[in-house]
Amino acid sequence: MTVTMAGARAARVCVLLTVLVTVTSGSLDDQAHRGRARSDARDYGGAPEAEENPAFWNNMAGRSIQDALRIQRNHNTNVAKNVVLFLGDGMGAVSVTSARILKGQKAGNPGEETMLAMDTLPHMAHSKTYNIDAQTPDSGATGTAFLCGVKARFATIGVDGRALLEDCNSTKGREVQSVLAWAEMAGKSTGIVTTTRVTHATPAAAYAHTAYREWEVDSVLSDAAVQDGCKDISAQLVDDNPGIEVVLGGGRVMFHNGTDPEYPDDPGSNGVRADGRHLMEEWLDGKTSARYVWNGTDFRTVNPQTTDYLLGLFEPSHMKYMTDREDSPIEEPTLVEMTRTAIQILQKNENGFFLLVEGGRIDHGHHDGKAVKAINEAVEFDDAIQVAKDLLNLDESLIVVTADHAHTVSLGGWDTSRGNPLFGKLDPDFFLEGVGVAVPDGKPYTAIQYGTGPGHNITASRQDITNVDTGNPDYLQQTAVPMASESHGAEDVAIFAGGPMAHLFHGVHEQNYIAHVMKYAACLGEYAEDCDREERVASGSARRRFSTAVVLLSILLQLAWF
Repeated sequence: MTVTMAGARAARVCVLLTVLVTVTSGSLDDQAHRGRARSDARDYGGAPEAEENPAFWNNMAGRSIQDALRIQRNHNTNVAKNVVLFLGDGMGAVSVTSARILKGQKAGNPGEETMLAMDTLPHMAHSKTYNIDAQTPDSGATGTAFLCGVKARFATIGVDGRALLEDCNSTKGREVQSVLAWAEMAGKSTGIVTTTRVTHATPAAAYAHTAYREWEVDSVLSDAAVQDGCKDISAQLVDDNPGIEVVLGGGRVMFHNGTDPEYPDDPGSNGVRADGRHLMEEWLDGKTSARYVWNGTDFRTVNPQTTDYLLGLFEPSHMKYMTDREDSPIEEPTLVEMTRTAIQILQKNENGFFLLVEGGRIDHGHHDGKAVKAINEAVEFDDAIQVAKDLLNLDESLIVVTADHAHTVSLGGWDTSRGNPLFGKLDPDFFLEGVGVAVPDGKPYTAIQYGTGPGHNITASRQDITNVDTGNPDYLQQTAVPMASESHGAEDVAIFAGGPMAHLFHGVHEQNYIAHVMKYAACLGEYAEDCDREERVASGSARRRFSTAVVLLSILLQLAWF
């Protein structure tokens, strides 16, 4: 008995000494111990060999605990010089998981074990996405929440909840300022990068105030809106926000009324302004070191070091899906390219910058019922996050990644063996006693499906997809309820964050909280006066010292117990 007790005590001493060394020796290299499957384990019908050993999982969990302790001891309380908000439009939990698997499979791995760039940000929370008058939200009101700090009514932008849908007069005096606007007022550079029209709901929430998100151009304003003096979103961008240094995306039709330079033979691509204004030229007026580009060739000639203002409108409407692009030097820029150039231009400002980056076509792929397109957009979006992580120092730059809302997409089903191709088919005859039953109609199905959307087969029986290429970008996932366009989802979405004050994302938050954390981190808006950098840093240092002291005291008390 005595020997046993002595051995147990000795073991505890060893554990405590190990913890003591960890506490006092600083941080571990968090890149070196990310859990990975063996690169040579490609048996997609089973588990990678390394993962069969319990030590693999135990060691990974132990390292993750040490990571968590390190993060807890070293919260970054610096003032955020730079803030980058990555917004995956429609990127709910299923989209994130699917992107993770697809990214891994593109690299030749099973996929499930992959770490996305957003996954490596140390802090995570959930965001409640409802609008004040809608359980399932739209992107205008959600944009108002995470950019302007207040929740609002469905399909309104940049106005508070007193403003009514399509009621121009109701917006007067109810305008709310975005984080981008506050950054401008603080002397920071600002930018917007999106794969949608730059006047679409999410980017518009950074600079516009309107009772209806569809009022992107003057020709669609209601008669009442015109009479009451409301201005279209594209005119607001040019007239009221001349200080935004970088604007990149699609939407040329909203800025002129002439023939499109890229598609001169397509009348549907022509500009649709009714006032005859050419807003691209007006945007350039009065600016030095400014460029307007509309194609990939010209974009790639932009020198960020000699360019202070950049407007890029690369399609008449939204930019192309990644799956529809050609591998060509003249192809329009990717989200990765636009993000890199934007950061390189904006970071020249010694006061820092605010940048909004939207992966907007994730949402559109889901609306189209085409998961292949949507998830490939999500992978590109994650690649853009990695660019920001590579270019910026997280000691002084806050990176926040989130979504405005989710979709009715699901991922699962029996016979989804490890490494199952994300867009492949599942065996309808799979049966496991007490767990799963075979599909009664005997037809295969895909792991990704939609609750609503255009993929519903209204015939008497479900479509047999045995000979259908479900990996084709234009394949319509099967759907439970027929709709011309798949609908949004109402569930919470994730928030990933790293950098100054990222630890403030810690639980389940209202969506408007996101804007307040960004403002607080960067000392903007209502948080500018009570944001003392020295006091904040001193407070963080004191808290870290106290945390370390508590851990050391606990260890000493336990050692004394022996």
